[in-house]
Amino acid sequence: MDSQHRSVVVLSRALDQAGDALAAVHADDWDRPTPCEGWTVRQLADHLAAAPQHFLQLARGEEVDWAAGTGVEPHVLAAHFRARADDLIHHWHGQPDDRLAQADWQTAELGVHTWDLVRALGQPLPLDDEVAERGLAFIQQGLTADNRGPAFGPPVAVAEDASAYDRLVAFAGRDPR
Repeated sequence: MDSQHRSVVVLSRALDQAGDALAAVHADDWDRPTPCEGWTVRQLADHLAAAPQHFLQLARGEEVDWAAGTGVEPHVLAAHFRARADDLIHHWHGQPDDRLAQADWQTAELGVHTWDLVRALGQPLPLDDEVAERGLAFIQQGLTADNRGPAFGPPVAVAEDASAYDRLVAFAGRDPR
């Protein structure tokens, strides 16, 4: 499989693991803190669940309010996410080959926030190393000190032999330790 199509395959896996993480949230988790400074699990889960719809809005040329949540009750976030994740993958399957590599930025966003959620939950959910590797390769190309904004802190140093996810989140400004 060529690299362009691999982008969509890995995005699909990023969506699957994000859906699994959202499904692992229990009612007593909603108010827990997360690695996203000032965000609770409820806020992070809502942001993550809104991501596929936001990506689709952007693809349609619509204005996207990245701060907007899903508008659904917390107990249905996982189902809301999965339905829109399916729509997002269908969108990518309809794109020309020369656009498919653009799916990697969505993989990066999903990978970081899935890690954030898994870390906040304190549950040992398995995370796909290839999601982290593709996400890291993408953000290393474009995330600089000048454009990090409030969502990304400065990179955190990690050991050379750190896991793919530790390297991804450290580059995104999270401390994996």
